Amino acid sequence: MKYRFLLICCLFTLHIFAQKKNSKFQYHIRHLTSAVKIDGVMDEAAWQDAEVANNFYMVLPMDTSFAKVKTEVRMAYDDKNIYILATCYKALPGQSMVESLKRDFAFQKNDNFIFFMDTYNDQTNGYSFGSNAVGAEWDGTMYEGGKVDLNWTNKWVSAVKNYPDRYVFEAAIPFKSIRYKKGISEWGINFSRNDLKTTEKSSWTPVPRQFPTASLAYTGTLVWDVPPPDPGPNISIIPYVLTGVTKDYAGHKNAALHLEAGGDAKIAVSSALNLDLTVHPDFSQVDADKQVTNLSRYELFYPETRQFFLENGDQFNNFGYASIRPFFSRRIGLTSTIIGGARLSGKLDQNWRIGVMDMQTNSNDQTGAPAQNFTVIALQRKVFARSNIGFLFVNKQSFNYPATTSVTPTDAKYNSNFGLEYNLASSDNLFTGKALVLKSFSPNKQGHDFTQAGNLQYADKYWTIGGQYEVVGANYNAGVGYVPRQGYIKLNPYIGRLFFPKEGVILSHGPTFNLTDYYDGGFKPTDNRAFLSYQVTFRDKSVLTALVEHDFVKLLQPFDPTNYTNNFLPAGQQSHWNNAELSFFSVPQSLFTYDFTLDYGGYYDNGKKLSLANDVGYRFQPYVNIQVSTTYNNLQLPQPWGQKTFWLVGPRVDVTMTNKFFLTGFFQYNEQGKNININTRLQWRYRPASDFFIVYTDNYLPRPFFVKNRGLVFKFTYWLNN
Repeated sequence: MKYRFLLICCLFTLHIFAQKKNSKFQYHIRHLTSAVKIDGVMDEAAWQDAEVANNFYMVLPMDTSFAKVKTEVRMAYDDKNIYILATCYKALPGQSMVESLKRDFAFQKNDNFIFFMDTYNDQTNGYSFGSNAVGAEWDGTMYEGGKVDLNWTNKWVSAVKNYPDRYVFEAAIPFKSIRYKKGISEWGINFSRNDLKTTEKSSWTPVPRQFPTASLAYTGTLVWDVPPPDPGPNISIIPYVLTGVTKDYAGHKNAALHLEAGGDAKIAVSSALNLDLTVHPDFSQVDADKQVTNLSRYELFYPETRQFFLENGDQFNNFGYASIRPFFSRRIGLTSTIIGGARLSGKLDQNWRIGVMDMQTNSNDQTGAPAQNFTVIALQRKVFARSNIGFLFVNKQSFNYPATTSVTPTDAKYNSNFGLEYNLASSDNLFTGKALVLKSFSPNKQGHDFTQAGNLQYADKYWTIGGQYEVVGANYNAGVGYVPRQGYIKLNPYIGRLFFPKEGVILSHGPTFNLTDYYDGGFKPTDNRAFLSYQVTFRDKSVLTALVEHDFVKLLQPFDPTNYTNNFLPAGQQSHWNNAELSFFSVPQSLFTYDFTLDYGGYYDNGKKLSLANDVGYRFQPYVNIQVSTTYNNLQLPQPWGQKTFWLVGPRVDVTMTNKFFLTGFFQYNEQGKNININTRLQWRYRPASDFFIVYTDNYLPRPFFVKNRGLVFKFTYWLNN
């Protein structure tokens, strides 16, 4: 009888975990009763006939009442598109607060309306679309139940019309631009509104304030009168033509003229499964990486921004943890050119996802890197309410492998990785976690080639409690991944608490304690970082944070603490230090914004470090946004290093004449990297997802000042589909 009771309790618990939190919130979408013109004017009969979603709930500053700012949403569809119209009323008079007309704006710095569609109704993956109050578009894919990748883009149209008391957002999203399971008549849906003047964020369904409104666990239900139509044959071809001139002054080479062509193709195998093909892809429209002062002992991480790798990219790139990634697509094609590749990704049914990718690169005579093939296979099975089990296989194979010993380990003859992970996400998102195991196969590396890791977190309105552990073998090798450190054991418990005053200028405040310990394979300590922080969030959305920290480091290999002089501390050297940090972020609704972080304390070998980072911005909305980022590091070390200072200065200007015409220019001076970079990019989106680019780049050596290289590129892309 006792065991039956325990079994009933377990089944009841699973049922609670499997229940969708806001399932009673339903929006019934119906076929258009008349034609709709996307102009931000609600003058068509179809909108009068559509159901209205209103009575939004406040999420911020508090989640205990209805929203004070009124929003009304209507939806409809025809055989080709989903249509949406949102009327966003103003609670206070005056101009809306926005940064610019540039796409994929910062959510917290713009008055905006955004909505989230869980097209598979699995509370894990989906799409997000929207606009700020003057028409800058936002679109992205959703993954891990509430994260949005804004690097994704696709074909859709929108318009925003402003009135004295409101602005109206209207859009048409083609069924061919999204993926969904055929025959399903219920999707997840939620609508989100951000109003900076009232500092209010609201949502159609109630969402606890500790979660983003993008949380698919808290979506309502989009109920179709009949299942969404089959989009039919869906083939898109996206060719590009590029020409430009570059000159390598440092290498004393003549100017070189380039003429290239290539393209991508998207073929819908089904409404939920897509085949992507690419031939000689080019990624010159991507912004240059933001430079940083690197005082770390390990490689820095730069996220993927190339369009081909983004759709369903979470299944590949997000397997593992931030510092344990068995696959990182940025490893492909940055040191040698990509000949071509293919990727099949999407949903097989309600519970199964698949991703298969194969890419081929050329050899590189300058670096000696051989031609390489990259193969990735990912499978994911949904379990319980929102959890899943994932499998990943990654293989890199080199061809025409040279007999010389000059080839680096990165270009080894082969490297393979197998991985299995379980991702936990409760139906209410209060419990999240992961369990992971990986094994690598590489030449001359056997034994100690396993990795295992896991974490569990509980987060409610008041408490955040969690912990993580990692065990990475000394011979574990992710040849196509990002694992900057091997041969360690990591333990990381943390706890945080928030308090909410009933009145006054402070919205919330509270401490967080975080402890991170690293050990070697014999469980002897090598690193320790313990910090106690206290964060104060004001009702105007400005944030003040103070932190005290203790660090211990035992070097496992020689290290230059400046990453500049090539003078190294010996392996085994131990350092202890304390430091304090203070940061402040100003109110985002102001035309003039700023933030700073001041850090002072100890450093390696009984040294001292003073760091100051700040951003200052001013916008002439909505057309011009100016930002200046500055980082200053002052290191005081014993000889042979002495005192070293590193400046990193980066002014940036965004000019948006319309929401289709963008000019971005930025300057970066990196004293540590000995580089001055100037980058200017003009983009004209002359039709949805089709662009013309002009990109100019200059790189200089600061001392003595001379040009290292410069280039001018013209690129034309055109999206063709049936």
